[in-house]
Amino acid sequence: MKMIVGNSVKRRGEWADAADTITLEESARHRRRMAMVTDGGIAFLLDLPEATLLRDGDAILLDDGQIVEVKAKPEPLYEVRGQDAAHLVALAWQIGNRHLSAQVFGDRLLIRRDPVIRDMLQGLGAAVAEVEAAFDPEGGAYGSHLHGAGDNH
Repeated sequence: MKMIVGNSVKRRGEWADAADTITLEESARHRRRMAMVTDGGIAFLLDLPEATLLRDGDAILLDDGQIVEVKAKPEPLYEVRGQDAAHLVALAWQIGNRHLSAQVFGDRLLIRRDPVIRDMLQGLGAAVAEVEAAFDPEGGAYGSHLHGAGDNH
């Protein structure tokens, strides 16, 4: 029996009618080649030309014609809020200066939980709350797929 292969990705909005979903934490969504199983049990080999960050709402195209929608699995995060927009930008700078992944919204940031970073941010006047949410951080200047704060997550 031939193994099903997923060898291309379509970005959110570029596809329709998924046969199934695959729900992954952020760290499992940056892949090139890996055996995977969808939420409904379809086993396939992800085999992309280069490592790709799969974002929530993207789709993997399987060589048998099926489409698998990528879902971001909720994970433990901190929601960081500033006192105003300028304060939030300064907090984002502090996070970026430490090379930490962050998801950027107009009124808040999401980062991975780290008590040392939480304490630092609170010391800088941030409101920090523990949340469980899908994590889809910025790709960075050298990422394969950038998105802006205006994206609807």
